[in-house]
Amino acid sequence: MPDARVQQHDIAADRDRLRRRRVYRWATVALTVEAWFIVAPLLGLSPWPSLPAIDPLILVPVLFFAALLVLLLGTQLMSGRSPHLTYRPEQVDVTLDDVIGIDPVLEDVRRSIDLFQTHRRFAEQMGGTPRRGLLFEGAPGTGKTMTAKAMAAEAGVPFLFVSATSFQSMYYGATARKIRAYFAALRDAARREGGAIGFIEEIDAIAMRRGGLLGSPSATSDRATVVSPVISEGTGGVVNELLVQMQSFDQPTRGQRLVNRIVAAVNLLLPADRQIKQIRPVRAPILLIAATNRADSLDPALLRPGRFDRRMTFPTPDVHGRRALVEHFLARRAHHPELSTPAIRDRIAAATNEWTPVMIEHLLDEALVNALRRGDTRMSYEDVEKARLTEMIGIGHPVTYTEHEQRLIATHEAGHAVTAWLVAPGRTLEVLTIVKRGSALGLLAHSDTEEVYTHTSGELRSLVQIAMGGLVAEELFFGETTTGPASDLAAATRTAAQMVGAAGMTGSLVSFAATGKDLVSAVLADGKARAEVEEVLDEARKRVVWLLSRNRHLVEALRDALLERYELVGPEITDVLVEASGTERKVDPRATDATHVA
Repeated sequence: MPDARVQQHDIAADRDRLRRRRVYRWATVALTVEAWFIVAPLLGLSPWPSLPAIDPLILVPVLFFAALLVLLLGTQLMSGRSPHLTYRPEQVDVTLDDVIGIDPVLEDVRRSIDLFQTHRRFAEQMGGTPRRGLLFEGAPGTGKTMTAKAMAAEAGVPFLFVSATSFQSMYYGATARKIRAYFAALRDAARREGGAIGFIEEIDAIAMRRGGLLGSPSATSDRATVVSPVISEGTGGVVNELLVQMQSFDQPTRGQRLVNRIVAAVNLLLPADRQIKQIRPVRAPILLIAATNRADSLDPALLRPGRFDRRMTFPTPDVHGRRALVEHFLARRAHHPELSTPAIRDRIAAATNEWTPVMIEHLLDEALVNALRRGDTRMSYEDVEKARLTEMIGIGHPVTYTEHEQRLIATHEAGHAVTAWLVAPGRTLEVLTIVKRGSALGLLAHSDTEEVYTHTSGELRSLVQIAMGGLVAEELFFGETTTGPASDLAAATRTAAQMVGAAGMTGSLVSFAATGKDLVSAVLADGKARAEVEEVLDEARKRVVWLLSRNRHLVEALRDALLERYELVGPEITDVLVEASGTERKVDPRATDATHVA
């Protein structure tokens, strides 16, 4: 690719040429007005036009009917007015440098900007067809809108933002008129500024697949047929209009159409060899971007090359992307020195697996709120962990358990933590609490030390054992179990069903995932597979009974710490276990994220 200065030549040159043309036009008008004010007195004329004398009895009714006519026409015109908002490049406060955590997509975005900025060279010298549209798809909060704004700022062109729902109208035909008005505004902005980027948010609101139940009059009842014009416009009619407008970037301007009409009329009087050439329209340099999290429901005609030429999927950032996001967001927020250490930032990145950039930013904002509530102006790591728990489980409630219930819940959660400490030394124990959050009476949150995408049989068996830790602790210390382990048993059953019915880890290679049914239901409905699940769960329980029976002192130490402080965060958990056992923990990076609640 050429360097940045050459890449920007087409858009920058057009913008400068159009700017000079506007200056010359206004200068001509100003000079003409000035000349009139100089020449008119010399000719004995008044430079100001004289107003005719009108009888007020005639003027009032004329003004009334004129106002009524303007009101009626204005209502019609406003109902078809484009609902977009225009942002100048200098008004956009984000750049591509602010788009963090989606590096694979960002590279393709930069290539699209390069093609947009060199559209004329790409088309005229290289013979290519410039991209008309980009479709951004991905979960909410993954940076689709922000990336589109940053592209407009990078290209230095106006950004015309519109939400697809704002096109919708209760009046028949108004939706299509708004779409036409929006694309007309795009073309005008592109020709006036040398280029323009349009962005349609949640395009699935107006571009759903045609031919479905709502778009088929024959599929509706007699009563629904009465309103079929509105339905038709809301599905097939609106999509058809959108398809047509996405092919209208080379539509001639009103002035060009008028000139061509006059030329066509004159050519009717001229012989074939004396015909006057009409003005050929030039494609307006427009890039249309649309965003959706339901790309599979869009009409296939929109997704073909020539309309949306490129489909970009915005994933949730991986651990490296989340680490960069943590760095970016913490740089703008007050925090204690502990949050500046690489180890703590790595821990936050690992604990936010599958979180979107917006979720991570919101997490740190909530951590600042926690700091403000305790009278501090800077957040700490404990504030971040409390905010994360609030996001995952809910707001904590004051401990109001009976003395016996409080001791039982503390023992249950200590059983989970000690089991995790013993069977999965590569896991990071993040939070251990008996504070009630939502329906959870207590919980243990633990996560990977490194992000992994596959899990071994041993890792999955460790997760099942950790889930059994609370139940076994209740049995050992109280002689019976409560309803608390219900969610733990559900989690253990799901993991065991995955081992038996999908991963082939227990002998059989038959995959119940191939049935298309719910995996757990399919596995438990099969007698042999259910027996294998029972065996996995029973082996895990026996293993945990053996472990906790020989490490009762660790469970008791954590239980007592929970009864005293209610909540332990990060190193506070491991400090208690190290002190009670007298040994340091070995680190194995192979583990998976989980939160066990009671």
